[in-house]
Amino acid sequence: MKINIAENWKKVLKDEFEKIYFQEIISLLDHEKKVGKTIFPEEDHIFNAFNHTSFENTQVVILGQDPYHAAKQAHGLSFSVPNGIKIPPSLKNIFNELKTDIGKEIPKSGNLINWAKQGVLLLNSSLTVEENKPMSHSKIGWNLFTDAVIKKISEEKTNVIFILWGKFAQEKEKLIDLEKHFILKAAHPSPLSAYNGFWGCKHFSKTNELLKSINKQEIKF
Repeated sequence: MKINIAENWKKVLKDEFEKIYFQEIISLLDHEKKVGKTIFPEEDHIFNAFNHTSFENTQVVILGQDPYHAAKQAHGLSFSVPNGIKIPPSLKNIFNELKTDIGKEIPKSGNLINWAKQGVLLLNSSLTVEENKPMSHSKIGWNLFTDAVIKKISEEKTNVIFILWGKFAQEKEKLIDLEKHFILKAAHPSPLSAYNGFWGCKHFSKTNELLKSINKQEIKF
C-alpha cells in the first residue's frame, strides 16, 4: 500500500513510519485487499486529514473514533462525508449545534474540507475500517500512530485547540500538554449521547474566541 501523505507530515512522523507496528498495519491492509475485503476509505484517502491540513497550519484538532463503514461515506476526515452523500446523524447534530451556537444555516453538504483547509485537523483514531464492520480496525495499531500524531502536535506546537467529544476522545487528554494548549470537552454528537452535554456546548464560538484571544484568524465553520 502506498502511503499518500503530505511531505510536511511525512517529515514530522518519519520515525513512526519506520516502526514495526506501522509496517504491520500496512501488511494487514495489503492482505485484506488481496483476499477481497472492502476497506474504507479508499487507499488514496486514508491520510486525507493530513493532506488537507498541514502540520504548520494545524490550529484545531477534532478527534473522531472510526471512519464511516458504509460505501461512499468515508473520505479520510473525521465526521465528514463527500459531496452528494446523505449527512450522517452525528454530523447532522454537529450542524444543528453550529446553527444554535453561531447562527450558521445548516449546510446541504457534509463535506468538511473547508474546515480542514483553515487549519482544523479532522483526525480519526483509526484511519481505516472494513465495510459494514464498525471498529474492525480499532486494534490493528492505528491508535499508536494517531496517538503519536497528538503527541507531536502537543510537543512541537503551542496554543492548539483540542475538541474532545465523548469518552473515547477525552481519554486522549493525557497525551496533551495542558499548559501549552486548550481543551474543549463535551458529550459525543451521536444521537445516543448528544442530549447529555453536546447540545449547548458552544464549542464553535468558544474555539473562535480562543483563536481571537491569541491573535489567530477565526475559523469560518
